[in-house]
Amino acid sequence: DGEFDLLVAEGKVARVGKSLAAPAGAQVIDAKGLIVAPGLVDIHVHLREPGNEGAETIESGTRAAAAGGVTSVVAMPNTQPPIDNVSGVRFLLRRAAETATVRVWPTGAITVGRSGERLAEIGAMAEAGAVAVTDDGNAVPETQLLRRALDYAKMFDLTVIEHAEDKSLMADGVMNEGPLATRLGHKGIPRQAESIAVARDIALAELTGAHLHVTHISTRESVDLIRAAKRRGVRVTSDATPHHFTLTEDAILRYGPNAKMNPPLRTEADRKAIIEGLVDGTIDAIASDHAPHTRASKEQEFSAAPFGIIGLETLLPLTVTQLIEPGHLSWPDAIRRLCSGPAKVLSLPVGDLGEGQPADLVVINPTEERTVSGFSSKSQNSPFLGWTLRGFPQLVLVEGRVVLRREALRAAPAR
Repeated sequence: DGEFDLLVAEGKVARVGKSLAAPAGAQVIDAKGLIVAPGLVDIHVHLREPGNEGAETIESGTRAAAAGGVTSVVAMPNTQPPIDNVSGVRFLLRRAAETATVRVWPTGAITVGRSGERLAEIGAMAEAGAVAVTDDGNAVPETQLLRRALDYAKMFDLTVIEHAEDKSLMADGVMNEGPLATRLGHKGIPRQAESIAVARDIALAELTGAHLHVTHISTRESVDLIRAAKRRGVRVTSDATPHHFTLTEDAILRYGPNAKMNPPLRTEADRKAIIEGLVDGTIDAIASDHAPHTRASKEQEFSAAPFGIIGLETLLPLTVTQLIEPGHLSWPDAIRRLCSGPAKVLSLPVGDLGEGQPADLVVINPTEERTVSGFSSKSQNSPFLGWTLRGFPQLVLVEGRVVLRREALRAAPAR
């Protein structure tokens, strides 16, 4: 970390050093006053293809990723039909090769149809290119089945990503259980629906020795459980979203269904606990949980609207505005949570600008202020529309190829 020149050649980082001489014919980018970092790695993204292309496609979702400085997305398998077999993984990889702007890493479902009843083809999907297995949107309800999934995934050195939630406790709740839900007349989701599931999942990871990743944690109890498990040496990692370290349940009063997500927004104490977990390394990664929905589906009465908001394009500026500028994280620590941390969780060969590494990088203006007025995503379901944020990408490369360049940052003539 420091002031360096960086030379990209043939899709890789060729050299990093002081006062490098530009080779003949090279394009020179003057990034003085800016931050050059590895491209962001978002390990929780819903691309909606196949089955719900009206909300998002691989093409539009990866274009939104590039606009947010994200060069690698890990696609969740809760599509229609779910990605629960080899042909589903191959379809995603083929469509990504045809239409994607950035790298797409597929995951496969843990159970057939994400039904929680029978294990999917975990080993075959891993061999086809799946980087993890998850029934995201659902937890695996049957404890013995999850144990078998962890045992089987361990054989292939594959991470099991759990959406930690006890469905019987969640019931048909739509927001955090508490006084605000009572006042609004909405059924609540108790915090224990998450923390009980996290405790169970950690116990199974400890039993099997498999790698468990708990995604989008939202409660202070979950942070405490994961912190204690890590101290015991359990192979558990976790991520948190910008909306959970930025907003509380009170946002529902202002943003309505655009503040409805699962897990729900919690309390101020939970928000602070998520930040503390990011500061001390309990939480390994920041992920968007980008969940696009059409305008018609979100513009319903709160209880009927679907869970989820988009987040690829606000991932970086919310991290800057909510974590770096208040002094919770330094720039290097924040970059670790956005790049090398998530890459390490799933053993992805990205997230690093060392010599010889893929030239996936983002150039960030840490002070550029912009009011969020719209998105490259096909969907616009975000509570952050109208927010003024700072820290936007100016240039994005994927394997040395320019996928985003703001007008304010033009290359000097070749020389």
